[in-house]
Amino acid sequence: MRIFVARLAGTAVFDPAGDQIGRIRDVVAGMRPGQPPRVHGMVVEVQPRRRVFLPITRVRGIEAGSVIFTGRLNVRRFEQRASEILVIGQMLDLTVEVGGEPMTVYDLAMEEVRPATWEITKVAVVRRKRRETRTVDWNEVSGFDTLQKDQGAAGLIAAFESMRAADLANALHALPGKRRIEVAAALDDERLADVLEELPLRDQMGILGTLAPERAADVLEEMDPDDAADLLQDLPEDQAARLLALMEPRDAAPVRRLLSYDENTAGGMMTTEPVILPPSATIAEALAQIRQKDLPPAVAAQVFVTRAPNETPTGTYLGVTHFQRLLRDPPSTLLGAVIDASLDPIRPELPLTEVTSYLATYNLVAAPVVDELGQLVGAVTVDDVLDHLLPEGWRDAEDWRNGD
Repeated sequence: MRIFVARLAGTAVFDPAGDQIGRIRDVVAGMRPGQPPRVHGMVVEVQPRRRVFLPITRVRGIEAGSVIFTGRLNVRRFEQRASEILVIGQMLDLTVEVGGEPMTVYDLAMEEVRPATWEITKVAVVRRKRRETRTVDWNEVSGFDTLQKDQGAAGLIAAFESMRAADLANALHALPGKRRIEVAAALDDERLADVLEELPLRDQMGILGTLAPERAADVLEEMDPDDAADLLQDLPEDQAARLLALMEPRDAAPVRRLLSYDENTAGGMMTTEPVILPPSATIAEALAQIRQKDLPPAVAAQVFVTRAPNETPTGTYLGVTHFQRLLRDPPSTLLGAVIDASLDPIRPELPLTEVTSYLATYNLVAAPVVDELGQLVGAVTVDDVLDHLLPEGWRDAEDWRNGD
C-alpha cells in the first residue's frame, strides 16, 4: 500500500477501542546513505497541544481519514533525533534534481516493504517553470542531502491548509528555526496574523523581526488590536514606535489606545472591536452581525447598544443584549426594547482580579468597558482574561509543563 505523506496531515488517530486520541502532524524518517529513508513513526498531536511519537510498528491500519494503532501510546513529548527528518516539515519544497533537471518536492510516498517496515519510496516533484508534475522512484532523485538556503514553503502550507490557526501555530513552533521563518514568510498577511496570535511570545518576536518593517506593519494591521498591542508592548520602544508609524492610522489608533492602559487592567486586555449597534437597529440586523464566521464566540455572544458613533470610543453606552434574548423576540423588534441595563459596565482601570470576579459573579462571557464620559471603549471577554491568568508562556506547551 502506498501512502502520500502530505495527505496524512491532520488525519485522526484512533486507539484500539476506537477512541480518537489525536491527529497526525508529521511523519518521522531516518536518512540512510544510498537507500530510501526508513519510516520510524508519526508525530501525533494530543490535547492539550502536545506532540508525541507513535512508532510505525504500532500502526495497524491507515484508511481514508483515520490511522489506527495498537498497544499503548507513550505520551512523553516528541524530541527529534539528529539522524531523523520530518517528512512534511523539512522535506516538502526542497529543490532536488531528477535526471539533472531541478525540480521541487511537493509530496513523498511511503510503502510497507515488509511487515511493519515502511520506507519512503516515491517522490512527487514539479518542474518550476512549466508546473508539470511527476512521481519518480527515490533512487532517481538527488539533492536531499544538500543544505539549501531558501527552501520555500508552498507544499508545506498546502499540507496544513485546513488546520486551525492554533494548530498551525503549534506545527510552526515545532519546526527548526530556519524552516519556521521560511513558512511564516510564505503565509499571506491575514493567515500569518492569525498564526502569530497563537504563538509563544519569543516565536512572535522572532518571526516579526525577520519581516521587512512594511510587511510587519501590514501583519500587525491584520491582528486583533489587543493581540497587536500585547506584541508591541514587548518589543523595544523604538521598534514598536516605528511599526506603529508604518501602520494605517485607522488600524493604529485602537492599538495606541490599548497601549495607554496598564497591561493587567480591563483597558489593557480588552478588545476594541465588539459588536456595536444603535438602539434603532432591529434584532434581525443584530443576528446578521453575530453570524459573521470570523467573530470569536465570546465576542459574538452579545451586542452592545450605544448612541452614534457605533465604533469605539462610541457615543453614550446604553446597555447590552445577549444572543439568547435576540432569539426569543421577533426579528423586527428594535434593540432599544430588549436592552439589559441591569449590569453596570466596568472602567478601563479595573485590575485583572476584579475583572475576573465580575465575570464570575454574573456568569458572563464578556463585559463592557466604559470610560469616564460614558462611552464604550471596548469589551473584556473571558478568553482575554484566561490569556492573562494562565502562566506566562502558556502557549509554549513545553515551557508550561516544565514550569519555566
